[in-house]
Amino acid sequence: MFRRFHRSIAALGVLLTLWPIPGAATLQEDLAGLGNGSFATRMAAVTRLGASGAGAVVPALQALLDGRLHRRLADDRVVVAEERGSVLILTDPLTGAELAQTTPDAVDKIRINNRLRTLIRATLGGLTLRSPDPAQRLVAAQAVFKGRDFDLEPTLRQVLEREAEPAVKAAMTKALAALRLANPGESAVRVAAATTLATFGGQEVRALLAEVAATNPDGTPREADPEVHRAAVAGLALVEERLRLMNGVGNLFQGLSLGSVLLLAAVGLAITFGVMGVINMAHGELVMLGAYTTFLVQELFRNHFPDAFGWSLALAVPLAFLVSGLFGVAMERGVIRFLYGRPLETLLATWGLSLMLQQLVRSLFGPTNQEVGNPAWMSGAIETAQGLVLTWNRIAIILFALAVIAGLALILRHTPLGLQMRAVTQNRPMAAAMGIRTGWVDALTFGLGSGIAGVAGVALSQIDNVSPNLGQAYIIDSFMVVVFGGVGNLWGTLLGAFSLGIVNKLLEPVAGAVLGKILVLVGIILFIQKRPRGLFALRGRAVEA
Repeated sequence: MFRRFHRSIAALGVLLTLWPIPGAATLQEDLAGLGNGSFATRMAAVTRLGASGAGAVVPALQALLDGRLHRRLADDRVVVAEERGSVLILTDPLTGAELAQTTPDAVDKIRINNRLRTLIRATLGGLTLRSPDPAQRLVAAQAVFKGRDFDLEPTLRQVLEREAEPAVKAAMTKALAALRLANPGESAVRVAAATTLATFGGQEVRALLAEVAATNPDGTPREADPEVHRAAVAGLALVEERLRLMNGVGNLFQGLSLGSVLLLAAVGLAITFGVMGVINMAHGELVMLGAYTTFLVQELFRNHFPDAFGWSLALAVPLAFLVSGLFGVAMERGVIRFLYGRPLETLLATWGLSLMLQQLVRSLFGPTNQEVGNPAWMSGAIETAQGLVLTWNRIAIILFALAVIAGLALILRHTPLGLQMRAVTQNRPMAAAMGIRTGWVDALTFGLGSGIAGVAGVALSQIDNVSPNLGQAYIIDSFMVVVFGGVGNLWGTLLGAFSLGIVNKLLEPVAGAVLGKILVLVGIILFIQKRPRGLFALRGRAVEA
């Protein structure tokens, strides 16, 4: 319960040792009292140390709580003893200065009981609640909320009155309400505490209110005060309603995240499938090549430019596009162009190519997962008090997917290649008659779709394992997105990807992951029965013929 609190106390202690030590002689006398054989004397010494308000006593009290505070037998001096090898290093509890190196039999460990342990924790809480660092005060307030030590209630009230930081003040207010609700007191005070906690919400508040609102097997409240029980029940209902709302928002965000992943994986397939009619079973391996390109770029930055690691993805994106795009052009020129008009042979040939690419990667990098890290700006998450967590890497991928779609739309609408691609898609013989080199359009189209698959691999490397099987997890879903949205239609792919992603995530809490995916597949099959060309069908003489 207090592990995180203790780590924060220890970190604060290092900073506090740099402060001037007020009344150092008096503090040394109180420290000497900790080495006394009487627990009552030690409790009195802890109380005096806490009342001093000196930040320098925090490491000493923390060492006492951790069992690292000892009494040196030679002169009865209280020291911190750290074991290193076969010896003990003795340091001053107030300054941290090293005093001596000795053997374990030269010191006697200062022992504490449960009452003294409780007092030390309360004293440490009071000292850190008064810390000049807002981050440390926030950690202390959160620890008080979890520990619910009612002895800290007077200290918490005092520091709350003078707290100016909004986030810290909110944490202290919640902690004070938790103390008042969880401990005996006036009915009106506890009712107000339950009402205050309900305004914060979150899983921790829900658990606390649920304890007070619980009933016995015969239906009678466990809480003796009926007004407090009613307030806890009302607060619990409000918190659970907000949690359901936040869960819905979280599922929507997860659906958008999954949809963006499906969009990146499917948009390149939509181009090649729509323009050329090729069922490319090696599309997932092109995604995999982009992920491994990211791995190689990050290895380069780790070994030679570690300070610029945050820029690794900026280099990985164009390189992944180039690597996967060149592989795509080679596949089209070397194999696929000889199989146009024969979809079954094309399917088998690209499946064979996918196996070859997987084995190539296994031979070069091994079968195990490779380490690909998130840059600092993609790490962490946005967390709300209601339990909603929006991770930065998922947010970045959603924005990246939309940027890729926007860039691809510009290429298709405002470049000669885009115009020729649309002409070949709608009527290949007429486009050839107009002088368009359809063979090169096919090669460049396949290269463009493959390059976008490589870019998708860069994004997927930030949220999934980079292994030779990476692409296999997305190839089926990619085909589902393309067929559902409309073969070769960019906006259909966009709408189809986000629709399937959101529906998947909304069904998972109700039906489970596997059954949810089955229901989505059945829904797509029924939809295709009514609209064989998907949401947005391509138009053109050759297409409609």
